[in-house]
Amino acid sequence: MKTRELRIPLPMTVDDYLIAQNWSFNEQSRRETGGGEGVEIVKNEPFSGQSFLYGKYDTGQYTYKIYHVETKVPTLVRAIVKPIIGKNGFQLHEEAWNCYPYCKTVISNPGYMKDNFKVVLESIHLPDAGNTSNALGMDPEAYKKIDHVTLDIIADKCSLRDKAFDPVTYCSKKANLGPLNAKTWRETTQPIMTCYKFITVQFKWFGIQNKMENVILDQYTKMLLALHQQMWCWTDEWLGMTMDDIRKLEEDTKDELHNQIKEKQKRGTTNLD
Repeated sequence: MKTRELRIPLPMTVDDYLIAQNWSFNEQSRRETGGGEGVEIVKNEPFSGQSFLYGKYDTGQYTYKIYHVETKVPTLVRAIVKPIIGKNGFQLHEEAWNCYPYCKTVISNPGYMKDNFKVVLESIHLPDAGNTSNALGMDPEAYKKIDHVTLDIIADKCSLRDKAFDPVTYCSKKANLGPLNAKTWRETTQPIMTCYKFITVQFKWFGIQNKMENVILDQYTKMLLALHQQMWCWTDEWLGMTMDDIRKLEEDTKDELHNQIKEKQKRGTTNLD
């Protein structure tokens, strides 16, 4: 089992991020669904009564999704595991509890790996430039032993990002921001906030556990960098929306995804090496 902390500063407020996150997840699902693969939304509803982050949060939005992802899996992973697990092994189940500014997501593979595979993502969103240490309040000694990575949405390159969007040159008319200086934007830009995301991967498989946990952590790091770069480049799409607008959009998208996944045409990024 391995854990990595990602710090992802963004040129927006904490309140803006809630809208940006939900809109971007919804848009990315639409773009990645088709040809028998993509996102199947099973549940999307309010919840209460469950306790998170030492009892600080107990209400929010619960989602349950199934990801059909065979061609979205890196070639290395697919080559190693497909002969053993078959096509159904690439169905990932995701449960998420959004108690914003705290969120928890658990990804599993009940069809094959069962208790031997799990990815847990815990996030907290704070109004700073990425300078908060141990944002989730982990045991201090345990916190020292994990990887700590800061992702720069302007300066860092990412092969998974849609090349039609360039965070270096993007300018938001609605926010009156950009283009942002790759060297100084985190020190000079207002507003600014940071998504602190802790990713824990468990992959129990004798002989390849260490390698696979590293591969999965690296893939999540790339995917989250690409998503947040897109989030910035989509600012003029989501800025000004309300959560009521987002919930309506999600409800409409649920039916759209159900139809798209039955189509022959595959969409989005495949073979994420």
